[in-house]
Amino acid sequence: MALIPPLSHGSQPGRGITAGFEVRLIQLIIDHHYSALRMTELAAGTDPQRTGNLTPDEGTSPTPGYPVTRPKSSLDEVKSMARMENRSQREEIAHLRVLLRQWYGIDYEPRVRQEQQQMLAFLDNAQPGRQFDHVFLEVFSRHHYTLLQPLNACITGADRRHDELIRLCTQMWHVQTAAVDEMRQLLERHFHIADYQPFSVDRPLHGQAGSPRGQHSGGD
Repeated sequence: MALIPPLSHGSQPGRGITAGFEVRLIQLIIDHHYSALRMTELAAGTDPQRTGNLTPDEGTSPTPGYPVTRPKSSLDEVKSMARMENRSQREEIAHLRVLLRQWYGIDYEPRVRQEQQQMLAFLDNAQPGRQFDHVFLEVFSRHHYTLLQPLNACITGADRRHDELIRLCTQMWHVQTAAVDEMRQLLERHFHIADYQPFSVDRPLHGQAGSPRGQHSGGD
């Protein structure tokens, strides 16, 4: 993480302890989204060269450092969702990195944190096709769920004058919960799982600990 000369006080919205909180929060969101890029690449595959054609077989843009990947999903609904998530997460990562630089003079490089590495390992090890789709819907919905607690903290704990950050966190909260609902719907439609919950059985009210998958009455 490289430091850029600090900006004027007026462009640094965090006052007191909210400044450090906001920096850590934005970095966490960037890393969370960054891990989602590889998860969605595994689902939809990657296209080293893009043709511009919008087809069910289109892949995602590859993340630097990862190999070219064939799609492991067999469901067009999952691949389509993965492509859309990949695009939106890329845009949010770029936007948040700019905000960190503008607000706090910090140039931040995304990384995959340990808690997301376990989720990626589950997806890497899942067999292509139906098994992958099942695992992906459970793991990726849980991945989304784990960001809700930090977003709640953002909405209630960021600098009160920092309307732009609070608005971004509120928007992301709604997007994340809507995506979880969509994936729960797909689990019911394709795998007859009507009661999937994206939190772990040992810590149902906490987003950051426990299994990389959630829970339901049907087992794995």
